Amino acid sequence: MTDRRRINGPLGGTSAPVFSKYLARDANDRPVRTRQPNVLRKMFLKTGVTPSASGSAYLELEASRPPKSSTPGLASLSTSGLKLTCTVHGPRPLPKSAPFSPHIILTTHVKYAPFATRKRRGYLRDASERDLGVHLETALRGVIIGDRWPKSGVEVIVTILEGEEDQWWGSGSNKAADWGMMSVLSGCITVASAAIADAGIDCVDVVSGGVVALVRDPLTSGKQSSAAIVMDPVPSEHEEIVAACIVAYLPGRDEITDIWVKGEIGSQDYGDSSYENLTDNAVQAALGSHRVLVAALKETADMKIGR
Repeated sequence: MTDRRRINGPLGGTSAPVFSKYLARDANDRPVRTRQPNVLRKMFLKTGVTPSASGSAYLELEASRPPKSSTPGLASLSTSGLKLTCTVHGPRPLPKSAPFSPHIILTTHVKYAPFATRKRRGYLRDASERDLGVHLETALRGVIIGDRWPKSGVEVIVTILEGEEDQWWGSGSNKAADWGMMSVLSGCITVASAAIADAGIDCVDVVSGGVVALVRDPLTSGKQSSAAIVMDPVPSEHEEIVAACIVAYLPGRDEITDIWVKGEIGSQDYGDSSYENLTDNAVQAALGSHRVLVAALKETADMKIGR
């Protein structure tokens, strides 16, 4: 039965009309990577942004710009950034009807905001968001010391305010893989680790995420030797991404709590590139995120102490 008291929107996804005389010009201005292959984007991380939660954090990565950044236009068409917010609720006792658990029950929830990507997201979680939640839970489960909170639960909620696109919007191709999910998962791991630390939950170490990709030079796409490994890739900046790897790394223990590799590089010759090289470079990228994470936690600790 239709709810007559509410104005229901259309069943399918819709796109707001764009009226810009710079639309055609922006379509030809593909963002170009100006960073070195081993340089990460600038990162902003702050904790304690949600007072009502036990712990919270906000993460933002620098947006990529087209070559002619002085050209006016719509920011949503010419940039690609990442904005995440995380809240932690708990530890709190489980309901009396729940069975006894000798360790803490960890629950993760990752959700795109409806306006996070160019294609409007639904209000219910889809398969990709559930996959992100499973990987995030795997990365955090090996970090939290769960034996200190028997019959307790903690909930980690990550909201993606602005996500990475899987490809450049002006390419016109619909065959792109979910490359943007790799960078999103890396940011989710880092911001969730900061929020858990802000909540005062005991952990063996702070975990950080790192992502790398094997990209191919569009000018010499016929040569297999033109592929190169880049850290912190932006899918809109590259013509073709062959493979990508994301890891959740604990620097203090030199352990990897989660790893996810997408793509195939074993059947073709890409020089010295291999899955081992992808993993090693992803660990180096995670170390770069770890430095920002530790600096943000130290700043929060100094503010709480009153220095």
